[in-house]
Amino acid sequence: MSDVAAPLLVGSVEYRVHRAAQDDLPSIVGLLVDDELGSSRESATDLAPYREAFAAMDADPAQLLVAVKDPDGLVVGTLQLTFIPGLARRGALRAQIEAVRVHAAHRSRGLGAALFGWAVEESRRRGCALVQLTTDKKRTDAHRFYDRLGFTASHEGYKMSL
Repeated sequence: MSDVAAPLLVGSVEYRVHRAAQDDLPSIVGLLVDDELGSSRESATDLAPYREAFAAMDADPAQLLVAVKDPDGLVVGTLQLTFIPGLARRGALRAQIEAVRVHAAHRSRGLGAALFGWAVEESRRRGCALVQLTTDKKRTDAHRFYDRLGFTASHEGYKMSL
């Protein structure tokens, strides 16, 4: 597991992106809960399942959960990068971006774009040939954001709840 830490300069504000630590977990769960879709499926009242998931992710070198901190040290953003080896595309390694959240008070300032720029560069640094993500069809603002960043809606995604 490599240590990841980098500044994210957004205007005159310097944020810090780093591998999430156990202490960041309550704030990250708070970001998941404070979301139009997450509010119905997440809960900050019992952190035990999140702690278990965090431990599994933190132990897996193919998983990178990051926290973004503002100049005061508060967690204001997060995303998960998963590095997926595969045979397709001549054995290409790909990165999957998941669970992207930016605190409401920090949106529309360029932090999300800076975080995605960091994620793409980290994926490139690790040798990925492709960066992919899925997004809920209800997130139309996010779709426009991903389009602006240069992502292409090239596939239809399917999920099955178990």
